[in-house]
Amino acid sequence: MIRKTALAAALLAPVSAFAQDLPTNPYLPLDLATNAAQAAVQACSAEGHNVSVSIVARSGVEKVLLRADNAGPHTVGSSFGKAFTSASMGRETAGLANFIGANPQNDGMRDMDGRMVIQAGGLPISFNGALVGGIGVGGAPTGDIDAMCARVGLDAIGAE
Repeated sequence: MIRKTALAAALLAPVSAFAQDLPTNPYLPLDLATNAAQAAVQACSAEGHNVSVSIVARSGVEKVLLRADNAGPHTVGSSFGKAFTSASMGRETAGLANFIGANPQNDGMRDMDGRMVIQAGGLPISFNGALVGGIGVGGAPTGDIDAMCARVGLDAIGAE
C-alpha cells in the first residue's frame, strides 16, 4: 500500500506543480467594481442627473448596484441591462445599437436575451485586453451622458 501511495505521489507531483503555474482567469474584484460605480454615480450627480449604475462580472452576474437618491425606478433595470449587454457582447452598447440599426438582418440580436438593453450607456470593463465585466448607467437625459458617466467610472479604476 505504501508503495502505491508513493508511486501515485511521484507521478502526480509534476502535474500539480505545473497546474500552479497556469494563469488564473481574470476577474473584477469587488472593491474595483464598487469604486467604478461610485465614480460614475458622482459624475452624473455633479451634472444634476440621478442615475443608477450597475456593474456585472464577465458571467453577467451583478456585482454592484448603486442607485442615486431620487433616481427613477426604471434606472435600475436600464443600468443592469446595459452592463449585462456590454459584458455579454464585449462592446459598447451605443456601438451595438448603431450596428443593429445599420444592419436590419441583425435585428434579432435585440431579442436574443431578455436581459439585454441596446441603448447607449453600457461599456465593457477590460484590463490588459481581458474582458472582466460591464458597467451600465441609466437615468441621464441621453445615452451619451450615461456613457460619459460610465467612462468616468472606468477611468477611476484604470480600466480600458
